Amino acid sequence: MRGAGSVCRSEPQEFGAGTHEENALQPAARTELKSHTGIGAYRWRICALLFFAATINYIDRQVLGVLAPDLERSLGWSESQYGYIVTAFQTAYAIAFLFAGRLMDRVGVRAGFSAAVVFWSLAAMAHAAVSSAFGFGVARFALGLGEAGNFPASIKTVAEWFPPRERALATGLFNAGTNVGAVVTPLVIPWIAARYGWRAGFLLTGTLGFFWVIAWITVYRRPELHPKVRPSELAYIQSEPPEPVRPVSWSVLLPHRQTWAFALGKFLTDPIWWFYLFWLPKFLHKTYGLTLDRIGLPLVAIYLAADIGSVGGGWLPLALINRGWSVNAARKTSLLVCALAVIPIMVASRASNMWVAVLFLGIATAAHQGWSANLYTIVPDMFPKRAVGTMIGLGGAAGATGGMLLATGAGLLLQYTGSYVPLFIIAGSAYLVALLVIQLLAPRLEPVPRETAA
Repeated sequence: MRGAGSVCRSEPQEFGAGTHEENALQPAARTELKSHTGIGAYRWRICALLFFAATINYIDRQVLGVLAPDLERSLGWSESQYGYIVTAFQTAYAIAFLFAGRLMDRVGVRAGFSAAVVFWSLAAMAHAAVSSAFGFGVARFALGLGEAGNFPASIKTVAEWFPPRERALATGLFNAGTNVGAVVTPLVIPWIAARYGWRAGFLLTGTLGFFWVIAWITVYRRPELHPKVRPSELAYIQSEPPEPVRPVSWSVLLPHRQTWAFALGKFLTDPIWWFYLFWLPKFLHKTYGLTLDRIGLPLVAIYLAADIGSVGGGWLPLALINRGWSVNAARKTSLLVCALAVIPIMVASRASNMWVAVLFLGIATAAHQGWSANLYTIVPDMFPKRAVGTMIGLGGAAGATGGMLLATGAGLLLQYTGSYVPLFIIAGSAYLVALLVIQLLAPRLEPVPRETAA
């Protein structure tokens, strides 16, 4: 491994070179910046916008899950039909994720992110115009197409605006918005549905994205073009060498073990989060008899725990790196802690007391969000900025594909057995299996070889 000083070059960085630990602040630059009081913090305003985008994304996504028990009863859906509706979302999400990352790489996140939010907001509102299972499937498919743009755009923005040592923390912070969305939805949607009907829930939440787009267009520029970014903060952000901006094709990425480490990690663990989002309200309703007006508090408790896990998962590797750990050791240790924390969920479906089940579910969702923050961050550890959007897209497509399989399987399993036990066993074991796969394929989180730039 090259020393930190070896990255102080004037020529552009080649594909895969200079990521990993040596991309942390060079010693001289770090000393200079630490002695410079007031580096600037405009990058955290950008992170705040990403946080609110994730919040809106998950509000629009989770309205269906909160309303599902009542919609199934009033519209006559079966368990398998609900599974197919969720699968429609996952199918579109998988397809769009393949292209969303490349779109962000090509047109930039300012325009690409705006287009994605407008599209998914219109799709969210379209749910109010349908009544059949097929109609909801079409609306969910459209929602999946638009929402697939959120994470590729956010991760690419983090790669543009944050130095390597802050990326896990920034990712954890904006990813916490997903949990805020998951908390707000069960608090607000039952109240709206009780007073104005379920259609109003989709219409009112769908409008939020348009307000965000106005703020994004107004505020966002690349850091080197932004008039409000101080020179000291720009130097801190760009403390790694510049990279070429030509796009990276899938054919360049797919042969590498690092690509498959990330993609398979997403394939195995993303479906578990989808299961939490779309089936926990139904699980609590069936197992403990919670109705729409009583389901809010348990779900809020679960997703507040997830919020803590998201921020904590981003903080832990940063703390370890600051203590001298390598990026590889810090990331893998954080992933292991999260994987172990999920295991108790296996007994959640057998808990006689609802709050015991909520405790296990809260720990599991917190661990997933900590896992997710670190899994996303290994992409800029191993790949250059110009490939980040495409890589996140590939991984998201893999995760959504796994989600399609689990959604269809969960619907059929519950239709014919009515038991959540197998689903919670899968949830409790998936992360350790995924970490083993990642370790086998990327044992040191090495940068992708230089020769792939050719």
